[in-house]
Amino acid sequence: MKPGEFLTRLTVWVALIAYALGAGTLLKAGGREAPMARARVFWTIGCVFFLAHVASAFEFHHHWSHGDAYRETARQTGDLTGVNWGGGLYLNYLFAVAWLADVLWWWLASRTFARRPVWLNTTWHAFFAFMVFNGTVVFGRGPVRWLGFTIFILLSWFWWHRRTS
Repeated sequence: MKPGEFLTRLTVWVALIAYALGAGTLLKAGGREAPMARARVFWTIGCVFFLAHVASAFEFHHHWSHGDAYRETARQTGDLTGVNWGGGLYLNYLFAVAWLADVLWWWLASRTFARRPVWLNTTWHAFFAFMVFNGTVVFGRGPVRWLGFTIFILLSWFWWHRRTS
């Protein structure tokens, strides 16, 4: 495996694990200060490594070309669905910006972050779960698919347990 491929894979694995730890800790925190602080750190690490993953993918796989990234996204989508559509790349951009905005909001205005409406919080985390599931289980191959599936099942269980408790 080439160093660029290794770095791209490593950064996404760390981002996924930190995402899972952050979301899981957040689900179990119940508003308590210490677990919320841990969740914020995991969430931040996940975001930083996801941004590093994006940079690594653009550096080593797409040569900093949006056009190349769009064509590759379209090819992968076409292989899976039969429709060559690269628009998923824009969802990835939105995901990166949304995660960064979430991290900044949490660090810079934690009081308003903690009081954001339930509908916004639910929509936000549903979008994150959708992106992680698609990026790993639907489009991923090999071990990352199993990691994504495991994360999705565990977070679903935590969410269900919290909801029914």
